[in-house]
Parts: sequence; C-alpha cells; structure tokens
Amino acid sequence: MRTAQIITAVVLALVFLPLGVAKIAAVRVMRQAAAHLGLSPGFYRVVGTLEVAGAGGLLVGLVRSPLGAAAATGLALLMGAAAVAHLRHGDPLVRALPATLLMVVAGANVALSAAC
Repeated sequence: MRTAQIITAVVLALVFLPLGVAKIAAVRVMRQAAAHLGLSPGFYRVVGTLEVAGAGGLLVGLVRSPLGAAAATGLALLMGAAAVAHLRHGDPLVRALPATLLMVVAGANVALSAAC
C-alpha cells in the first residue's frame, strides 16, 4: 500500500503544481477559466496558492504522513468545490469530470495514508 500512496501523491503533485503556478501567474487560459465561472483573478490566485501548497504538502507527506493526509484532504475538498462550481454554472458533466477524478484520487491518497 505504501507504493500506491507514493504514486498517488507524486501524480497529484505533478498535476496540481503546474496548474497552481499557472493560476498564481494568471496566465491567459486560467484568467479565461476564472471568468467562465464568474470568479475574479484574485480569487483564482488564492485557489492556485492552495493547489501549490497542497502539492508541496503531498510531497512532504511522503516523509511526514499526517501532513500528506491533510494536504490530500484539502485538495479533495477543493476539487469537490470545483466540480460543484462547474455544475452550478451549468457546464456539462464532462467539464466537472477532471475535478471529480482528482477528488477521488486525493481521497484515495488519504485512505492509503491512513492504512500505512
């Protein structure tokens, strides 16, 4: 199970780190995504900061398991909120699928952390 926890943590960190940095830097595609959901660029930067912090927490959590579990929990909640935001905005289900999938993987990481 430790191997699965390491894999999920690294994969999640590799996903969230560049996305979070892009949100913080307010690259054009991220500004467009924020505008699509009716969010301000400032709020999207906060989301990006949370994603970068979560990615870092996942990696540190490979050494300090409680921190990794907390980071994965936070990312799972963040992705749950993202999925809800897409659905409330009237987006098709497929637009909420990436956030939902990331939420499930982050939740799996929490479960794996608890089992180790």
